[in-house]
Amino acid sequence: MNYSIIRYILGWICNFEAAFMLLPLITSIVRHEPEGWSFVITMGICLLIGMPLTFRKPKNMVYYTAESMVTVSLSWIVLSVLGALPFLFAGVLTNPFDAVFETVSGFTTTGASIFSSVEDLPHCINVWRCFTHWVGGMGVLVFILSLLPLTGGAHMNLMRAESPGPSVERMLPKVRTTAAILYKIYIAITAAMMVLLTLEGMPFYDTMCISFGTAGTGGFGVLNASCGAYTPLQQMTIAVFMILFGVNFNAYFLIVMKNIRGAWSSEEPRAYLTIIAVSVGIITLNILHLCQNAGEAFRKAFFQVAAIITTTGFSTADFDLWPPLSKTILVILMLCGACAGSTGGGFKVSRLVILFKSMHKEILLFLHPNMVHKIKMDGKTVEHDTVRSINVFMIAYVLIFVISVLLVSLDEWDLVTNFTAVAATFNNIGPGLSMVGPTCNFAFFSNFSKVILILDMLAGRLEIFPMLVLFYPGTWRKH
Repeated sequence: MNYSIIRYILGWICNFEAAFMLLPLITSIVRHEPEGWSFVITMGICLLIGMPLTFRKPKNMVYYTAESMVTVSLSWIVLSVLGALPFLFAGVLTNPFDAVFETVSGFTTTGASIFSSVEDLPHCINVWRCFTHWVGGMGVLVFILSLLPLTGGAHMNLMRAESPGPSVERMLPKVRTTAAILYKIYIAITAAMMVLLTLEGMPFYDTMCISFGTAGTGGFGVLNASCGAYTPLQQMTIAVFMILFGVNFNAYFLIVMKNIRGAWSSEEPRAYLTIIAVSVGIITLNILHLCQNAGEAFRKAFFQVAAIITTTGFSTADFDLWPPLSKTILVILMLCGACAGSTGGGFKVSRLVILFKSMHKEILLFLHPNMVHKIKMDGKTVEHDTVRSINVFMIAYVLIFVISVLLVSLDEWDLVTNFTAVAATFNNIGPGLSMVGPTCNFAFFSNFSKVILILDMLAGRLEIFPMLVLFYPGTWRKH
């Protein structure tokens, strides 16, 4: 284990987090809010830790898979702990567990909140909450480290450790160039959304925060009604962009590279859009009697399906009051998640497609034992290692989910609350059902349960294995 390079990279994480806090600091200055000092103090702490760690470059810059897994996990923990300090220094939260929960929820783009009223928060605090979504959406670590001269396949190892999905491939010879283009796309789509919402009459403060939350598929808002207070046009715009950010960014990369046919020939986007269309259709019919007309029912169903499958977590209605069929579909979408390589969380559509194809293959082998059948995705054979890794991921996913529900159940809340709280945090969604529904918060959980949910959010965002490697004793033994 190359500890010197891990310390070096963590130092850069601290330095960049200080830079990230410039936006809420500027907001506090513009709004004349005294809470801005909490960001000044935190920036000083970040630089005090980070600058000594980056003052001297390590002699050994070789960086392999073990280091990448450990560094990614530690980086997100450091980001979250330091990012929680402004909440404590500003006095908006007094419990450190609550502050870390809120910050982890932000960086992991979960959107599960401790606050009962976000409208009472200072503007700079709300900007920080929403900006953490945007920072965590595409994975800040890959962007930062693409600027550092590492060897041993470091850039690719880090991208695979932090990026969601079954596999990550380099799209250009240099990973640094690939990362730069992906971030330009990310910024461009975010800017386009901000322009549209501004033209539609949304206040700039709301536009900025909602766009950050949508881009990172997070869900922190600035109104207690989430997106329910915005106009139907603004709601539809937000819903469309949530779906766009739930698409694999490789598709946008191919469009930039003028390979439009290759961008939309993939099976995953087709399956993703099909799931959305079917879910919206069923829910629209199911909630029709609760709405004034079919248009309102469609708009609410479309928005909520988009928010849940992309794991954004915004809401325009209290879907906890919807019929059981609609709520069941939303819970299934929580587990499904968006596309691999997007800013969304969940199990990922591509994994589900491959699992269904694996099941189809096994049925065929039962009927025709001597038959040779290969699983294919987008016309290419899916390697056995990929199928094996997805199966292992499924086992780990179910195991962690079940253990988390059992541990959270020690608080003795009802099953729906406990189950959907874990589903909402582990899949980085935000709201669940019952006591963690869209009009509720997570403040009532014990500190122990909050720690479990914090670990679930981190494990869900990092695709489980980096966190497992971090806590695996063998990782730290000398070989």
